[in-house]
Amino acid sequence: MFELKIKKLNEDAIIPKFAHKGDAGMDLYSVSEVEIPAGETRLIKTGIAIQLPNMTEAQVRPRSGLALKHSITVLNTPGTIDEGYRGEIGVILINHGKETFVVEKHMKIAQMVVKPIYEVNVMEVEELTDSERGEGGFGSTGTK
Repeated sequence: MFELKIKKLNEDAIIPKFAHKGDAGMDLYSVSEVEIPAGETRLIKTGIAIQLPNMTEAQVRPRSGLALKHSITVLNTPGTIDEGYRGEIGVILINHGKETFVVEKHMKIAQMVVKPIYEVNVMEVEELTDSERGEGGFGSTGTK
């Protein structure tokens, strides 16, 4: 098991936690109240900083309930937190709804998933090997 070290930067911050055993993502909480007008974005602060295990990243992902019920999602999903970042975790939320949405203090605003990363050597080459898919993309398999 890996350790995720968390530092509170604000006394009102809530430490991220898993809602259920076996969940992939832990809940991230707002540290303040913020209004998000329809069609706009806001940076929501969490009041925490983290130290990730070596060779990992944290991905910030939307909460399905906020997306379904209020059309609120993470704009740059998944947002990536690199291993070396030690600043405050912020979540960019966008309101795709028709009414202003109020993020309340201590509201669950997103989920954070810690994933392994791979160190790779980047190589420029003249040719790539063939694959079954080839260059097909952007709907090349149809919709049915």
